[in-house]
Amino acid sequence: MIDLKIVNSELDITSAMNSVNSSQCGAISIFIGTTREYFNGNKVKTLFYEAYESMALKEMKSITVLTRQKWPEVVNIAIHHRIGEVKVGEAGVVIAASSPHRKHAQEAVSFILERLKTTVPIFKKEQYEDDSGVWKVSEECAWKSNN
Repeated sequence: MIDLKIVNSELDITSAMNSVNSSQCGAISIFIGTTREYFNGNKVKTLFYEAYESMALKEMKSITVLTRQKWPEVVNIAIHHRIGEVKVGEAGVVIAASSPHRKHAQEAVSFILERLKTTVPIFKKEQYEDDSGVWKVSEECAWKSNN
């Protein structure tokens, strides 16, 4: 089962975990990305995420196909990403995978996260305490300029 979501509300971590649960599996691996308080010495007030939703969901689906090719043992995958405002301490992304053994689920979740950061058109703005802000581009991002 594949569970893909882009939502403009608080992420339900339990829902993501339950969506990948299976009696065939002895492992669920989960990654929860949260808004941190400081980045490079700047106090972060909040994050804002925007997405090209239809393209993002299509790319998220592609990531699940690649994941299953690399780890056919993975039974279920969930990728839930939040858009809009995500305050310090709140979850912006939840990735979960289940498999009979932990190694495959853990490797799959790590792979999914890296692919998500490099290929999915979801954009993040860090808003700082001093009211300045910066749109962030992941160093690994496929569309980042190399100049």
